[in-house]
Amino acid sequence: MADREDKNPENVTGKFYVDSQCIDCDLCRETAPNNFTRSDDEGYSYVYKQPVNDEEKAQCREAMEGCPVEAIGEDGEE
Repeated sequence: MADREDKNPENVTGKFYVDSQCIDCDLCRETAPNNFTRSDDEGYSYVYKQPVNDEEKAQCREAMEGCPVEAIGEDGEE
């Protein structure tokens, strides 16, 4: 389970985030490309835009459920 106290620093403020457990597998970026991107310097994903509609929320939840290391959380600050 993702730890909001261990978020990657690039995450924008909001409900969804990626923590330091990310292994850079690309699943979240493929599933929800409007919301997740990669830190090329650090080699992990982060949320660069919080979802703004139901479709994006569903894609972010799908990415979270599919994350092989459970590095995506949905309990961040609104």
